[in-house]
Amino acid sequence: MMTSRRLSFFVVLVPLTVCKYRYHALEIRATTTNGFAPSSPSWGSTWTIGRVPRATVNDIVSRNITMVLENLLMNYENSQLPTHGKGVPTVVKTNILIRSMGPVSELDMDYSMDCYFRQSWRDSRLSFLGPIKSLSLSIKMLERIWRPDTYFYNGKHSYVHTITVPNKLLRISQDGDILYSMRLTIKAKCPMELRNFPMDRQSCPLIMGSYAYTSGQLVYEWQEGSSVNFVPGMALSQFDLMGSPYRNLTFVRREGEFSVLQVSFNLQRHTGYFLIQVYVPCVLIVVLSWVSFWIHREATSDRVGLGITTVLTLSTISLDSRTDLPKVRYATALDWFLLMSFGYCIATLLEFAGVHYFTKIGSGEIPLDDEEWEEWKGIGREEFEDTLRTMISCSPQTDHPEILDTSARRRGSLMMESHTNEIPVAPSLLPFLQNRRRWNSRRRPSLFCHCGDSFYIA
Repeated sequence: MMTSRRLSFFVVLVPLTVCKYRYHALEIRATTTNGFAPSSPSWGSTWTIGRVPRATVNDIVSRNITMVLENLLMNYENSQLPTHGKGVPTVVKTNILIRSMGPVSELDMDYSMDCYFRQSWRDSRLSFLGPIKSLSLSIKMLERIWRPDTYFYNGKHSYVHTITVPNKLLRISQDGDILYSMRLTIKAKCPMELRNFPMDRQSCPLIMGSYAYTSGQLVYEWQEGSSVNFVPGMALSQFDLMGSPYRNLTFVRREGEFSVLQVSFNLQRHTGYFLIQVYVPCVLIVVLSWVSFWIHREATSDRVGLGITTVLTLSTISLDSRTDLPKVRYATALDWFLLMSFGYCIATLLEFAGVHYFTKIGSGEIPLDDEEWEEWKGIGREEFEDTLRTMISCSPQTDHPEILDTSARRRGSLMMESHTNEIPVAPSLLPFLQNRRRWNSRRRPSLFCHCGDSFYIA
């Protein structure tokens, strides 16, 4: 009697626990076709066939899932949108979970981030009935169903992680909702304005949308409540993340209007590194250059050496601070600070050059060569006084009549070759002759003519 009956079975799993062994009860409900029904028990009753081991039940369920997928994909066309022919666009909802972010490169003007990129949409062609609410499928099924052609408008280089397998997830629910998730590393462009560097703020965008479908065919929306999230404890080395506003946009291209999503990462730079490595050293170097003001003006080599050293040190700091910056057409705040530091150090050198000129060359210093010095060594008192008074006339103030009544005196740079070979000098000139250097110095001797002690400083 049972040979003429056709039975279809609907499998329901009910977990049971009996003592220390765990089994599943397999319940089979019988339905009839062509008017036939089982004779016993009556129609609508449940037959319990006994307890079947879990492995056997799992095999049956797996075969049923495979049959469900094969039936769903039998007449499925993966080149057509889920809403093809319905007159409405397909809506793709997107959210991002950012695991890490950085580095942010000012030289290349880009940034990198590691994230979980999730997209969900509804495809009614893949809806099914049964006790299973959702199916987690292999990524091989991605080639057999339709999925959005999302790409990053400002992306430079992006890739999917493939260790140990491609990091992708595909899940289908009963009503045809599809969740497609993948782990990506994205390197995107970040146009930067560096005029206030290193006290600047930057906004790095991430723009995504469809490559081929217009807004009339495919629309992107942010997932409500969880659009852009960050892993707890995520931090950047050089920046503070101040916010991540997001919005929906429409891009107009020659091919038409396209729906896109944009999220902007607002970053504020840490200034501690530049404060320690640039600002504090530059301030100390400038202060060090001012030490030359307390060095005697006759110590020419010391003052010039200190000034040149400070300028070269600032040059090294300036070059080092710009190694990670692009060659922009404008000056940054750091450039202005370094330029001001250069100005202070160079002004110190110019100050010494002015002092050196106006106290030596501009004040009437008469350098003598060796032959002239030998002539001065053997002259007498009267001849020395007459010659010295004659040389006073070379002073810049010869227009004043009182100049011939003044006396000459030796400057600190006037030296003798030996203390035993002193020039015979009149007693009236002794108060004006000052020797501020050692007599045995080998420096070239010079004679100074001064017109008035109140005007010239010894």
